[in-house]
Amino acid sequence: MNPPILQVQGLVKRYRRGWVRPRTTFELQADFSVDEPAIIGVMGANGAGKTTLFELITGGNQPSAGRVLVNGQDIHRTRYEERDRVALHYHQSYQLRSLSRTRPSFMLERAHSQRAVVHLFDEPQFNTQDGYIGFMLDFFRQLRSEGRLVVLCLHPNEPVHIDILREVCDRFIFVRKDSEQVSRLLFANDLKALVREPSVAAYLGHLAQL
Repeated sequence: MNPPILQVQGLVKRYRRGWVRPRTTFELQADFSVDEPAIIGVMGANGAGKTTLFELITGGNQPSAGRVLVNGQDIHRTRYEERDRVALHYHQSYQLRSLSRTRPSFMLERAHSQRAVVHLFDEPQFNTQDGYIGFMLDFFRQLRSEGRLVVLCLHPNEPVHIDILREVCDRFIFVRKDSEQVSRLLFANDLKALVREPSVAAYLGHLAQL
């Protein structure tokens, strides 16, 4: 039996400030699993931890606790130069994010795959002209059909973004700040169910009615 395509197990990223009496200024908590290829939509307010979550999944940020497995391989124990064979993080204009290094690469294991299994798109820019949106949605679907996982993060500020999420995504995640310091994830199988959550409806404003 094949392992889930993505396992986020007890993942915590904690930022602290101060030397004598350090205090936590932000903490992200995540625990979920994706068994099969899919397109997952992600939303959340600025500063909620969406980019931090993406960096943790692709190995660009070291977790305070927990682990991330892609097809059973721990991304944070994979050689830095080979992590793009496991997961890719595209930021806004489709530029790849760099990785932070915490130990020599030779001490880590080789990637088990030759091409990235997980593709994370962090607030990509959608050009509404010349069929560009349709091209990108077809690209996301192609990746899914090839057995890959696509995670699409958008910060909706116009109706077209809601249309994109509704049309192409199989599942949804909302990164919610439960307090000033702590963010957790909400999950839903469709956009309508997600918007029933008061925090999501408040975040979307008038777009929640579309």
